[in-house]
Parts: sequence; C-alpha cells; structure tokens
Amino acid sequence: MSQPSDLRMIGEGGKGLRIHDLVKAPANTPWAKAKQQSWDASEPATVYVTPEVLADGTTCSAVTVILRTKGCHWWWSSGCTFCGYFNDTRDDVTSTDLHAQWEAAKVKFDQFAEQDMVKVYTSGSLLEDREIPVDFQETVLRDCAELGKELIVESRCEQLTEEKLAWATGINPSFTVAIGLEAYDDEVLRFHVNKGFTTSSWDRAVTNLESFNLRVKTYLMFKPPFMSEVDALDHSVKWIEAVAHRSDEISVNPMNIQRGTVIDRLHRHNEYRPPWLWSLVEMIRRAHPILHPDGGSNSQGEAVSRLIVHPTAGGKVRGSHNCGSCDGEVVAAIERYAVSGDLMEFEGLTCSCQTVWANELTLERQLPLPLGLSKPRRGRVLERLRSP
Repeated sequence: MSQPSDLRMIGEGGKGLRIHDLVKAPANTPWAKAKQQSWDASEPATVYVTPEVLADGTTCSAVTVILRTKGCHWWWSSGCTFCGYFNDTRDDVTSTDLHAQWEAAKVKFDQFAEQDMVKVYTSGSLLEDREIPVDFQETVLRDCAELGKELIVESRCEQLTEEKLAWATGINPSFTVAIGLEAYDDEVLRFHVNKGFTTSSWDRAVTNLESFNLRVKTYLMFKPPFMSEVDALDHSVKWIEAVAHRSDEISVNPMNIQRGTVIDRLHRHNEYRPPWLWSLVEMIRRAHPILHPDGGSNSQGEAVSRLIVHPTAGGKVRGSHNCGSCDGEVVAAIERYAVSGDLMEFEGLTCSCQTVWANELTLERQLPLPLGLSKPRRGRVLERLRSP
C-alpha cells in the first residue's frame, strides 16, 4: 500500500505549499540546519589574497574577506536559481559576531598592511540594513577609508538609493560597488535567473552611483540555467557591450554548481552542463575589441571597461571545464588575462578537445534546444555518448 503524500495539491482543501518551500527544501533539511549551526559565528567564512588591479591600473595584492552573515534578503523570500551562498550563512549572526569576524581578518593579514585593495563580501549586500547592522556597515567603510585601502563591496540594485549612498559616502567618499546584474536581458533575469529586478533597476542604480562618483563593477553570468552553450556565448558578448560604457569593471562569472540550488538539480539530472573553458576564451576574444577599441591591454591605451573572468571551480566537473588534460593551462591563462587584459595570454593554447567544443557549438546553432546538447567531458567515451 502506498504511503500518503505530504504534498498538498490544488483542490484538496488544505493550504497549498509555496513553490519557494519546495525549491528550497535542501536549505531547510536537518543536515543543512545542523551544518549552519556548526560554524563559529565569530570567524569569517574565509579570507584570502589574490593579485588585482587598482582603479589607476596599478597591479596590487588584494585581500578578500567573506563574512558569515544572515545571508541575502532576496533569498529569504525567493532567491536566484544558481546561488548557494545560503550554505555559508547563520540565522543568528549579530553585530558583535560581525565585528569579531572583521577583526579576525585584519589580524590575520596585519591590518591589511601588504594589501592595497579590500573586497568585503557578505553572501548578500553590505549596504542592506535588513542583512547587516548599520554600525557594522559603518565600521567597514570607515576602517578602509582610514587605512587608505581601495574598497569593493557587493549590493543589489534596490539598496543603492540616493539616501543610502549619501550616508555611505559621508563615511568613505570613494569605493567600488559590485552589482550582480547577471544579464542585461529582462527575460533572462526573470525566467532563467529569477533575479527579482529588471535592467531598468540596474540603470537607476548606476545613475545614483555615478552621481556620487562611485565606481561601478557589474557582474554578468556566463551560461545561466535553461541556456545552451552557444546562446551563452552569443548573449554574454552582447551583455558586455550593453553595460561596458557604464561600468568601470565587468566581471563575468562562469556558472559553477552550488549545492542545494535549482541548477544543482538540473545538473544532477544531466539537464545542465557547466561552460567549456574554451567558450570563456572565445568570449574574451570577441569582447576584447569592444573594451579595447584601440587595441592594447589594461596597461596600454584607453579601455572602455576592464573585463575580469575568474572561473570558480575551474577545471572541476561542477565548474567550467574542458576534457581534463588542458584545464589547468587554460584556467591559468584566463586568470592572467583578468589582470593583464592582454590577448597574448592565449597564444599557443591548444587541445584536441577544441574540436569537440566547436562541433557542439555548430550543432546547437542547427538544433537550438534550450538545454543544449553538451555531453559529459570526462570519463569513458561510451558513457559520455550514452548520457541523455
């Protein structure tokens, strides 16, 4: 005898479950709750150093501080289809905890003495009062101003009001705001990403940032869910061109599969494959003339905007990857380009899997299926061919 279902259907009389509750089931399971409570709320999620480029084009060392917070308010009500940052949050984080995390990061790197840039990420928006206590927002802004560090923070569009920016610039008059736009396409924002705002929201936010002389960094997503490889390549170049003249920097984030997300479910059912690294190289080659119309690199000539691509989990099956043998070399070249802006970084890159990648793009142009035609790129050939 079959067991009764816990899922209430339309017409059964009871209050129906929201799709939000069903999609977010992994975040509400006992193991997920236990994992969240296992982390020390007084310690940051991670702190690390990477090479970077300052606003004036000077190369530098940058420290990235990822704080453990309550997470993104958009996640509380809906959430983006690809974002698994909720995995690093705690519901009970206080202002005292956040100050302790911030102090731990400063102690670890000696008050950021060797770093000229500080990136502060909160799995949400630093300037959102519902997520981050105002006194801690002020601490980050003031400390970086007093230490003379170039500061980058993340924010959704709705936080970037004239009132909020007037308050923030009264504490730190010069910093960069990174906005997760993901796509300059309202259809993609609504149906592929579930972003919760439109391109006009980004336009208004950028206008406000410009009025306060703040730098703009725009995040774009490469290959959001329900999009083929070839569509991702074509669209990303168009989006880069659309936002370039209003962005000091454009960071294209290749999709990586984060646990407990909608795209994680698609990936587990063989209905989504992360991008090819070759697609990222091709995107950069196509976008470079748009951003550097006079040629050159980040250190030569005038650039419309700087293009940054850092493949998270690059070379791994749940991140951007090729066949396995060439991944490390291609990822390294892409990372170098993010700093140098020089197409010479890709000279000499070659692998037999380029032919497979090119054939997939050709097939997807001829058979435009929303989920694409990409097969697994690792393992035995027969198993790859049998994959749906």
